[in-house]
Amino acid sequence: MATILLVGTRKGLFVGRAEDDRTAWTWDPPAFPMQEIYSVAVDTRGGSPRLLAGATSPHWGPQVFRSDDLGATWTETPGGAVRFPEDTGVALERIWQLRPAPADQPGVVYAGTEPSALFRSTDGGETFELVRGLWDHPHRPTWAPGGGGQAIHTVVPHPSDEQVVTVAMSTGGVYRTEDAGDSWTPFNRGIGAEFIPGESPEFGQCVHKVAVDAGDPDRLYAQNHGGVYRSDDAGRSWQSIAAGLPVDFGFPIVAHPHRPGTVFVFPLVADIERFPPEGRPAVWRSDDAGESWSETGPGLPDEAHTVVLRDAFASDTAEPLGLYAGSRHGAVWVSADEAATWTEVRRNLPDVLCIRAAQV
Repeated sequence: MATILLVGTRKGLFVGRAEDDRTAWTWDPPAFPMQEIYSVAVDTRGGSPRLLAGATSPHWGPQVFRSDDLGATWTETPGGAVRFPEDTGVALERIWQLRPAPADQPGVVYAGTEPSALFRSTDGGETFELVRGLWDHPHRPTWAPGGGGQAIHTVVPHPSDEQVVTVAMSTGGVYRTEDAGDSWTPFNRGIGAEFIPGESPEFGQCVHKVAVDAGDPDRLYAQNHGGVYRSDDAGRSWQSIAAGLPVDFGFPIVAHPHRPGTVFVFPLVADIERFPPEGRPAVWRSDDAGESWSETGPGLPDEAHTVVLRDAFASDTAEPLGLYAGSRHGAVWVSADEAATWTEVRRNLPDVLCIRAAQV
């Protein structure tokens, strides 16, 4: 079985391919040159995989492209797959997240956008409909832009209950629906918001990414703008798990897809530097749900004053697990042994915005 790796960058999509050992990679010519690729997905449900890419053209604007032949050709929906209804009075700026639902929801794909909104597709990403319950939430007018914009960048469908979806945004924090999107509740208790004076608010946190544990769908992990957290009650409350990490700032957090309690982060020094500590990139791993941490490696460079963004770190589902990280200085690092070792498989790309990998 081969592995396909989608690397979305500031100037196009780069598709890599490798055989079972994931050590030797071949690369297609770049697709969508001069377009920003903020989101990618590999939908492995059904008989054949579908690739999805959320691109933003400086001329044509944002669009969702899809490929049913592993990237050989791409199709777009005339007029745009994701469009805000006219009565909202706003226009789509970017598609920050494309997330296929679990296998028992064929055709369902979620899109998180800028401005902060959630869209749902039932035809595999060809057309999307605005989830009105979140758009009409009374908190929405007070959600403010984070450093990268005001967007929903994380969508976590519940693995067995199609009524339940969790989203995260910058800024605004974590929200959850338990009635298929009709109503939404902020789930931020315990998450800090150091940039807001006084006690942490009900909402307004700058959550950078949320991941779900492999063993318990009610166990969530969050990398915050300052803070790494775990929730054992589906996000109703959060506790810090940053002790043992060199710093608690960062963008991505990745949960092992089939090993409960295992989670990975890429720490950065906040806020002025946003470099790895001492300029040395490192992935840190916990095997006990964040109670303790250890540095992984070797194989990452001794020096790289760079950043791994929130969606530029991902895993596949193979055994042993493959991990993939892309940096803002255009490097792609791969581990084919659950982060025991790392290898640079691509360099000198435009800055990497997102990564997804899958066995096909």
